[in-house]
Amino acid sequence: MSDATAADDEAGDDGEAPSGKKKIAGKKLVLFVVLPLLLVLIGGGAAAYFLLAGGGDEAAAKAAEEEAAKEPVMVFYDLPEMLVNLDTGGKRASYLKIRVALELEAQEDVAKLETVLPRVVDNFQVYLRELRHEDLRGSAGLMRLKEELLIRVNIASGTIPIKDVLFKEMLVQ
Repeated sequence: MSDATAADDEAGDDGEAPSGKKKIAGKKLVLFVVLPLLLVLIGGGAAAYFLLAGGGDEAAAKAAEEEAAKEPVMVFYDLPEMLVNLDTGGKRASYLKIRVALELEAQEDVAKLETVLPRVVDNFQVYLRELRHEDLRGSAGLMRLKEELLIRVNIASGTIPIKDVLFKEMLVQ
């Protein structure tokens, strides 16, 4: 074999000169070098953002303060004490002494409620006088009374939203 033919065999099929090192193909370069490098850079950037960024805590605190400011403030209005005699059906007299508070949605509703307060008290008095001693027994009786008073106060107050009726004192004698 001649020297030219041996050189051609060493050069391979593509006609390149033989070198001491192998070349890395383009796809292999992307797969084994560029892609892992990109993943490391993106992961490091994300970690630095979450670990070193202090603004996230401040933004969360501001959002919590704004949410707390939006929460409705509870407003309670104490009704005057009421003393009524219960329906006993001609037996010995029985009395109910009751003090309740109304839960309103806003402080502005207090002035509105005071204008219709005589109507609210009248509705309560009329309803309470119809009650019998048996109607007030147990927790179920108190819950029914609470529901009835809430319905009556909402009817009497008109457009003023009353959220709840709360018992402060109740004495049946």
